[in-house]
Amino acid sequence: MNRAIETVGLTKDYGPFTLGPIDLTLPGGTILGLIGENGAGKSTLIKCLLGIVRPSAGQAKLLGRPAAEALGGVGYVPDECPFPGALKVRQTGGFLSGVFPGWDGALFAEYLKKFDLPGERKIKDLSRGMKMKLTIAAALAHRPRLLILDEATAGLDPVVRDEILDEFLAFVEDEDHAVLISSHITSDLEKLCDYVTYLHQGRITVQGPKDELLERYGKVACTREQLGRIDPAILVGRREGEYGCQALVSDRAALRRGCPDLAVDRCTLEDIMIFTTRGERK
Repeated sequence: MNRAIETVGLTKDYGPFTLGPIDLTLPGGTILGLIGENGAGKSTLIKCLLGIVRPSAGQAKLLGRPAAEALGGVGYVPDECPFPGALKVRQTGGFLSGVFPGWDGALFAEYLKKFDLPGERKIKDLSRGMKMKLTIAAALAHRPRLLILDEATAGLDPVVRDEILDEFLAFVEDEDHAVLISSHITSDLEKLCDYVTYLHQGRITVQGPKDELLERYGKVACTREQLGRIDPAILVGRREGEYGCQALVSDRAALRRGCPDLAVDRCTLEDIMIFTTRGERK
């Protein structure tokens, strides 16, 4: 199986904040969701992968090669449209044809039509949704094998987000392609992703196949006395209130064996983030 991204011991030390060490693998034909609170290190990791930031230690490979040698096969979509606002939409193609050796002007024109983007309108006059679709069209038009997206769907309405997510799913139908997407919209990632990596304070806290994580983790509503009977080894976090407690456990099956009287529900990626970041752990 080809690996679109592979990092080993990737670290970036800023003094007060350190990212890593990060060990990460993204197989071809799959989508990885990168989640975490603001300041957790998601953008730093992406910048290290793209060579915008030099790692302090470790290594990263993209598409089986050192990252610096593989950038021609990578499409990058930041959280804001990077193109000059005075350009017209159709002029973006000419602007980028000199940047990417593999630029496909005909494919770019197809995406403009597919996304219903007005070629004669200036970029500064586009809505946020249109700007993001233009950025994605540009990223796809040089025929990359790997897409890296940093909060690209933030602030978009549900209809536009759904349209864009469909494009990513179509992209990875080719098993030679892969997507890494950083997002705070965890419900989108639950629909889209095959794998999830959760960064908290610069470290990987949770990582694995999304379906397995959501099947294994669980949320419990209980009393304080019942909370005290949960095995600390599976207790991820808890939140105590005036009228009861909630807890997140990392193994629903183990909880059922140890506390058969407690009902445990499936959780969401958002639950995992909230309980890991804000839940008490004693």
